Amino acid sequence: LRWLGSALTPFLIGAALAYLGTPVVNRLQVRRVPRAVSTLLVIVFIGFLLAALFFVLIPLVQSEIVTITRRVPDLFAQFTARVAPILEEKFGVTLALDFDSIRDFVTENAQEARDLSVKLLSGVKTGGAIVLTVLVNLALIPVVMFYLLRDWNMLLDRLDDLVPLRWRPKVRTVALEVDGVLAEFLHGQLLVMLALAIYYVIGLSIVRLDHALAIGILTGVLVFIPYVGFGLGFMLGMLAALLQWHGWPGFLAVLSIYGIGQLLENYVLVPLLVGD
Repeated sequence: LRWLGSALTPFLIGAALAYLGTPVVNRLQVRRVPRAVSTLLVIVFIGFLLAALFFVLIPLVQSEIVTITRRVPDLFAQFTARVAPILEEKFGVTLALDFDSIRDFVTENAQEARDLSVKLLSGVKTGGAIVLTVLVNLALIPVVMFYLLRDWNMLLDRLDDLVPLRWRPKVRTVALEVDGVLAEFLHGQLLVMLALAIYYVIGLSIVRLDHALAIGILTGVLVFIPYVGFGLGFMLGMLAALLQWHGWPGFLAVLSIYGIGQLLENYVLVPLLVGD
């Protein structure tokens, strides 16, 4: 497993996604949809969801980078206007910055960074190998998913045949309990993600934050990673507020939205939908 880890990764991801999609395929099969067709529909649907998330993330990151490069000199100016008098009064330090030079420096380096990234992606062999590996994995995962989803019940029967006869009742009982708990957890977690995504989109839209839809959806989707998902969404929201507004009201509004969202997640949604 240690030696074959990189090769087994797409198979592991495909198996996990196939496990998630099996109940849907079974229900479609009960409704007389051919298993191969239902398998293909589930794969297309999962691929559509992942692609939609990807296309939400890319424009958000691009827009934030462009806005940051434009607003950095203004942020320096605000910082100097507020901090310079305090430094001069308390410590006798005079702070002076040439904002035109800063603006030119940021613009030039941003353009150089874009040019360098293009050169690295086009010219470095390791970069090409990484891209090739990613493409191969992306091509393998749906293929693995298709065969596992289509033959899932047959694979379970074969695994059941491998279990010694006297152990089968206990193994089946434990497997059904594990499957039931996992299903309940996944259903609850998906409902938490959906509810929080709706909450953050509505809350950030009310305060008229730029990219409220993208930031709200990403925050809701990423909450399945404890602390990391909320922290990343909070950073995106505060960064967007920093780039959009000058005063405190906007920051306090975004801060209150994320604070209420954290309380809602930890004390209402997770105990109700996942804990029970």
